[in-house]
Parts: sequence; C-alpha cells; structure tokens
Amino acid sequence: MQHETFMRLALQQARQALADNEFPVGAVIVAGDKAVAMGRRKNSLNETANELDHAEIVALRDLLARRPDIKRDTLTVYSTMEPCLMCYSALLLNGIRTFVYAYEDAMGGGTSLQLAHLAPLYQDMAPQVRLLPHVLRQESLELFKAFFTSQKNNYWQSSLLAEYTLAQP
Repeated sequence: MQHETFMRLALQQARQALADNEFPVGAVIVAGDKAVAMGRRKNSLNETANELDHAEIVALRDLLARRPDIKRDTLTVYSTMEPCLMCYSALLLNGIRTFVYAYEDAMGGGTSLQLAHLAPLYQDMAPQVRLLPHVLRQESLELFKAFFTSQKNNYWQSSLLAEYTLAQP
C-alpha cells in the first residue's frame, strides 16, 4: 500500500531522530508517488532546545527551499505522530490539505481542530482537508515507548503524552 511505503520513510526519519536522542518524529512530504521533502525532529534535548524544529516544519522548510514552485494542494504529509497545532496550521497555511499520521498525539494533536468554527480563512479550508490516522501506528508507538523509557531523554518525560504512550499495549 502506498501510504505504508511513505510512512516507512517517515519512520526512518523518526528512527534517526531517536538515534540522535531526539524526540522520534519523522515527516515526509509526497507529490504523487515521489517523496519531495523530509524532516525529523531536531533541537528537543540540547542547549538549543526549542519548539520550532518539529519534523513537519523541518520538512516544510526543505520543500520550500528545494521546490517552491510545486502545487501544494496536491501534496500529502506523512508524519509518525499526529501534527501538533503549530505544524498542522503551518502546513494548512502553506496549502497542504492531506495528512497521514501513525500515532495520535494525546496531549497536543492539532488535527481535531474544528476548522469550520474558526475565522473564514480556516473555514474555507475545512472541506478540502483529508486526514488518515493510524497508518503503521504500532511501529511508531514502539519508537515513542523507547524514547520515554530511555534514561538519556528528558523531553516530555512526565507528561500526559508519556503516560498515555507507556500505557498502550
């Protein structure tokens, strides 16, 4: 299945993030049947820690730098975790309407945002947005469990997300 193929690419990015002791989120942006941009979470654990270098934002920056001319409403974003509100909004504002993700973000997932109840800019997007959750969920869940049980990582360790993740079978 095509969704699984591209989610496996996102999982590769997430595995690399985990190997770098970063929060294990990977993202891939796809045009048709080709990956056109990739990203993984950066700066979640070191002295430059911030909440800007999420995998989806890194992938979006990659896309805008290398393919600024691409027709964005035809793109699909694959992410190993449900995009947060910041990432979801940034991708929407950049024209992307299709989102496929592996693991739900019980603490900060943005895809449940009711676009139809917001200002007109977002209301107009609502009918075009397509969401496909839980593609290769278990594979992504295992990365998050590994992250939250590692002594090396302290990002969101005592959070609702950590508790939720570690309680999953």
